[in-house]
Amino acid sequence: MSLLRFDASGSIHPEFGITQEQLDELTPQLEALRSEMVEIDRQQYDSGEIPSEKDPLDARFFWLPEEQLAAYERDREQSELGRIFKVANGMHDEIDAVAVLGIGGSYMGARAMMDACCDPFHNELSRGSRGSKPRVYFEGNNVDNDASSALLSRLAAGGYGETAAENRWAIVVISKSGGTMETAVAFRQFLAALECSLGADAEKWLSRLVVPVTGESGKLHDLATELGCSEIFNVPDGVGGRFSVLSAVGLMPAAFLGLDCMQLLEGAVAMNEHFKTAPVSENVVLQYVAVNHLLHVHRQKTIRVMSVWSKALESVGLWYDQLLAESNGKDGLGVTPLTTVNTRDLHSRHQQHQQGRNDKVFNNIIVENYRSDHLGVGNSDRNQDTLNDIADKTLPEIMSAAIQGTNDALHEDGRPTTNLILPSINTHTLGQLFQMLMIATVIEGRLLGVNPYGQPGVEQYKRNMNKNLGRG
Repeated sequence: MSLLRFDASGSIHPEFGITQEQLDELTPQLEALRSEMVEIDRQQYDSGEIPSEKDPLDARFFWLPEEQLAAYERDREQSELGRIFKVANGMHDEIDAVAVLGIGGSYMGARAMMDACCDPFHNELSRGSRGSKPRVYFEGNNVDNDASSALLSRLAAGGYGETAAENRWAIVVISKSGGTMETAVAFRQFLAALECSLGADAEKWLSRLVVPVTGESGKLHDLATELGCSEIFNVPDGVGGRFSVLSAVGLMPAAFLGLDCMQLLEGAVAMNEHFKTAPVSENVVLQYVAVNHLLHVHRQKTIRVMSVWSKALESVGLWYDQLLAESNGKDGLGVTPLTTVNTRDLHSRHQQHQQGRNDKVFNNIIVENYRSDHLGVGNSDRNQDTLNDIADKTLPEIMSAAIQGTNDALHEDGRPTTNLILPSINTHTLGQLFQMLMIATVIEGRLLGVNPYGQPGVEQYKRNMNKNLGRG
């Protein structure tokens, strides 16, 4: 399958962008950082001899896709992928909804995959139209009383038919320690509701309908063991939460949705191979890092706008916001990520982006091929809207005109842009994109001189929250 492409021409400009000479000067450092990530990180991780400045070294996400595919090829049903497929496929005929409980990296990747690859109205489709794949909802990512209450009511209402399966739901709970407040509280509440809904059948069903993804020890692992859960999946050691999308954390919900997890991992492997072997000048990952980093250093572009030109990719942008902010926002450094969806947000943010403070770079994510037939404007006898002159145009043609028009307008006002072009939206391309952005985040963190792994600021808020609740 085709690889995604990166076009930085909208940022190579002597007046408002960077120069080819600056890119060339950065090449030796990028090559050294690539070698460090490909060779040295693995050696240090495997040996356990990790320098203090690199501790924690949660680098395993990089080679995890190859590990998972190799294990599946070797062990099939006994591998983690095989177990994921067995659980998800085995439940499709027995449930009609799944509540995915997790926060941050424990749910954002799964949400991004659902929004990108499923019908936008997946949860509103009939069971038959969904191919018996469950409706999927996300909670445990906040402590919003009304949102949680509404979802509990929705799950209690059942599906759109009267079969036993349509009145039964499951929980996928994701937390490495089980100690994150938002997810732990939600799990307690949703577990009680699930047990109550099962009535006299709770003993038979509860251990099957709770699917934990957690560490090999900890509060959630202990609780899952107490419940007698049929399967307990691992958040892998050496993989931080925001880098865990291609582990069981993301693959378990994806499998419930019937998404092609093999292609997702194959896409990540293809991006790994490209990153390892492509020259810096042709390397999507390294060019993306170089252009954005140099714009930060030389043009003070401290806000990085991911401008997605498809509603399906909004959650991908939000996933990247978290990845970049938590990884590199340390020691007073790092840029501020911001996701916009166009053309929607041209009518809410673009005035400021066009003529406000010139501190932004706009990274467009553009989809080349659409899944559905192109919708035409159409001719009408009611031409009060004066659209008959473009009656033969389609929505993709209008979108293309808007992308080019927006880029041209930004350039005219001295604002740099780049284009990240996806051949289409599918699991293979999404696997490429996830892996590309995770690798890029690590490389950029090291250019900045920060450890892209770990999240000390988040831990501080957790401690304060517990203190304010009167806990030790």
